[in-house]
Amino acid sequence: MVLSQRQREELNKAIADYLSSSGYINSLAEFQKEADMPGDIDKKYGGLLEKKWTSVIRLQKKVMDLEAKLTEVEREANSGTGNRDRRSPKEWIPRPPEKYSLTGHRSPVTRVIFHPVYSVLVSASEDATIKVWDYEAGDYERTLKGHTDSVQDIAFDHTGKYLVSCSADMTIKLWDFGGYECIKTMHGHDHNVSSVTFVPSGDFIVSSSRDKTIKMWEVATGYCVKTFTGHREWVRMARVYHDGSLLASCSNDQTVRVWVVATKECKGELREHEHVVECIAWAPEAAHQAINDGAGNDKKGARSGPFLISGSRDKTIKMWDVSVGLCLFTLVGHDNWVRGLLFHPGGKFVLSASDDKTLRVWDIANRRNHKTLEAHAHFVTSLDMHKTKPFVISGSVEQSVKVWECR
Repeated sequence: MVLSQRQREELNKAIADYLSSSGYINSLAEFQKEADMPGDIDKKYGGLLEKKWTSVIRLQKKVMDLEAKLTEVEREANSGTGNRDRRSPKEWIPRPPEKYSLTGHRSPVTRVIFHPVYSVLVSASEDATIKVWDYEAGDYERTLKGHTDSVQDIAFDHTGKYLVSCSADMTIKLWDFGGYECIKTMHGHDHNVSSVTFVPSGDFIVSSSRDKTIKMWEVATGYCVKTFTGHREWVRMARVYHDGSLLASCSNDQTVRVWVVATKECKGELREHEHVVECIAWAPEAAHQAINDGAGNDKKGARSGPFLISGSRDKTIKMWDVSVGLCLFTLVGHDNWVRGLLFHPGGKFVLSASDDKTLRVWDIANRRNHKTLEAHAHFVTSLDMHKTKPFVISGSVEQSVKVWECR
C-alpha cells in the first residue's frame, strides 16, 4: 500500500506522538532522526494513532457482520429457502436482518404482541406506556397512557376488540381498542401484577402477581371472581389452556403449577427447574406429533397431553406432559435467562427469547437449536409470532421493538 507524502507525514507524526506519550524517549529520538522530523509534535496528532487503531477494529467487525449476513442470503438464494412460495407457511421462520427496528419507548420494552385482526403490534414498557405500531409499514401509530408504573404484560381477546394490561402500579386496565380508551381499572392485587391474559371465551381475565396469587376477573363487571393460592413466591406468568379448563402458572419458587379452573384445585406441581421460571406456553394440537417424536414415543406409546413448555433463569426450556406431571425433554443452548416462549403455528418449532440477546428457533422433533438470531444489543424480553402472516416481533431492554420477516 503506497501512502501519499501528506499521509506519510501524518502517520509519522502520529507514531511520534504515541512514542512520546508512552515514554519511549530513546525510540522517539531515533525515529525522529530517521524520519527527518525536527522539533516538537503538533498537539492535533495527540492520540491519533489509538483513535485510528480502534476505529479500524470497529470497521473490521462491521465488515465481518455484513459478510456473515451476505453468506446467509447467498445460502438461502442457492437453496431456494428464501423463496416463500417454495416453503410451506408451517416452516416459515424469522430471518435476519430485521425488517424494522421501532424506537420511541424511553425505558425497556417488557412485552410485544400482534393484534389478531389488524396489521398492528402493541408494545408495553417500563416507561408506563403502551404503544401501537403498524408492523407492515414500520410506522408509530399512538400511545396509550393510564398506568403510573411499569406496564408488565398486555393481551388481546380473540376478537381484538379489547386489550388488557397490567402494571407494577398494582392495577389491571381494560382498553376498548376501537376507541383506544380505558374502560375499566381493576384493583385487588397487593403487589406488582406481572402477567395478564384472557380466557379463550373472552369473558374472563386471568392475572398473576408478586403477591403470590393468581386472580380471575369478570370482564363485564370488573369483579374478581376467583383467587388461586399455593405458590410460595412471586407468580411470574399465568396462561390458560385452549379449552379454558386448565390454568398453568410459573413462579420465583422454581415451580410450574397446573390448576383446574372450575374448582381452583392445584392439579400438579412441576419441579425440575433450578432457578426462577420466567415463562410458559401451552402446546397447540399441531405440535403434538413433533413433541411425541422428540420424546421418543412411537405410535403405540404416543401421549395425548396436554403439553406445556417452560423457560427459566437456569437457561433451559422444558417440555412437560401435564397429564402425568412428567418432564419429557429439556432444550439446552441459551447462555442466559430464558424470558419468552411460543409455539410456531405450524407445530414443528418452538421460538424463545433470552437475556443472551438472541432469538432461537428449536426443532421440537429433533430437540435441537435449529436457528439462532443475534436479535438485539441487550436482553430480549419478549417475542410474538403472527398466527397467519410471516412475521415475528421481539422487544428488548435496549428500548426497541424489532419486526422480523419469516421465509
